[in-house]
Amino acid sequence: MNTNPMLNRHLSSERQASLSRRRFLRGLGACMALPAFESLAPVRLLAAPAAVAKTAPVRMAFVYVPNGAIPSAWWPEGEGGKDFALSRTLQPLQNIKQKLQVISGLEDLSADPGPDGGGDHARAGGTFLTGVRIKKTSGSDIYAGTSVDQVVAHQIGHLTRFPSLELTCDAVRKAGACDTGYSCVYEYNLAWRSPVQPVSPEPNPRLVFERLFGAGAPAERVANLKRRQTEQQSILDFVLDDAKLVQRNLNGRDRQKLDQYLSSVREIEERIERTERMPVANPAVDSPAGIPANFEEHIALMFDMLTLAFQTDSTRVATMLLAGEGSNRTFTEIGLSEGHHNLTHHRNIPETVDKVKEIDLWYVKQLAKFLEKLDRTPDVDGQSLLHNSMIVYGSGNADGNRHTHNNLPIILAGAGGGGLKPGRYLKSTPAPLANLFLSMADLMGAKGIEKHGDSTGRLDC
Repeated sequence: MNTNPMLNRHLSSERQASLSRRRFLRGLGACMALPAFESLAPVRLLAAPAAVAKTAPVRMAFVYVPNGAIPSAWWPEGEGGKDFALSRTLQPLQNIKQKLQVISGLEDLSADPGPDGGGDHARAGGTFLTGVRIKKTSGSDIYAGTSVDQVVAHQIGHLTRFPSLELTCDAVRKAGACDTGYSCVYEYNLAWRSPVQPVSPEPNPRLVFERLFGAGAPAERVANLKRRQTEQQSILDFVLDDAKLVQRNLNGRDRQKLDQYLSSVREIEERIERTERMPVANPAVDSPAGIPANFEEHIALMFDMLTLAFQTDSTRVATMLLAGEGSNRTFTEIGLSEGHHNLTHHRNIPETVDKVKEIDLWYVKQLAKFLEKLDRTPDVDGQSLLHNSMIVYGSGNADGNRHTHNNLPIILAGAGGGGLKPGRYLKSTPAPLANLFLSMADLMGAKGIEKHGDSTGRLDC
């Protein structure tokens, strides 16, 4: 914690000024941030270097997919630049091809075996956002590095309700051994507040919803939820009076925008309620109510709430772990009963390789739906949320069959508010993945970060 009183007062003042420019719908047990409306007082938010005037904040999110990807089916065709054709695995992104970059040449060499031998999955997950070699231990003496999302959140997180948002669609494991002498914590946490302090992601959509739209401390939010459930009321029922007051000051276009936003919140709430009413598929498994049994719906709910968090400027920094590194999840929804991790050790058997390709394609389809929604959602400056965002999708493993960590499968979607050059296949010379993160941190307005992890400079992206 910072002990400089003057700095703390400055940060507190800056936070209050930032929050005062936003509008909330409030009611008993509810605090719902609103998107910006053009018919209300203009919002000028500083989320980029001072030399570049912005009327909308820049956001960044890191979406992690486990076990790498089949290289031959991942990389686009073409020599790079604007003239490229998406591969079969990336075809779901065709509608937003001009709003993303496929980047080759990036490495996570901190995940290489070195003297530590096995454990590539733990190292891939634990080093992805830190760029720092992790300590090989299955005990409590874990040691990694501070992740780039937390480095940025430390500088700008005071400007939003939540400094950062950590989500997962997998289990949350904080102890135990998972990969050849490595603690499970390395595979199931992307964000690290310090080398010894991972930031546990939230897997339960209900708890994410209550955090975004509930009011009070965690215990108060639980009590308010129980009251709504007992009275069979929506969270919108508690903010209707406030919503009507706000609506009076909106023009026709903004009234429609408010209606669409409230409808989105209610639709997500209904989907969570349906999940909570579903019978438990396996009573022997201790799975909290609110976590969908359907993996695709779980991912969709988390992506939708991340969209709302960005739309309402509730946070500007997020991580989302689709599944822990080394995940052996089955994909019966696409006819695959074998585990993902097992399949990636395909020994170049064509039939097995094809199954991994289908899993890679399935994950990219989920990403495409998220990015297209961001692209359809208008921001305060008239651009889309996607235009004003930087979304990294990738893995700390490249070829899952060989456990390589060079030429990682990386996508960078969005324009970072105009600071990026989307619509191209960027063939980078071999460089640390952390070089990309330094460039992103600059666009987020973070200052004085000369190096992160094993970075050697900044990537021209």
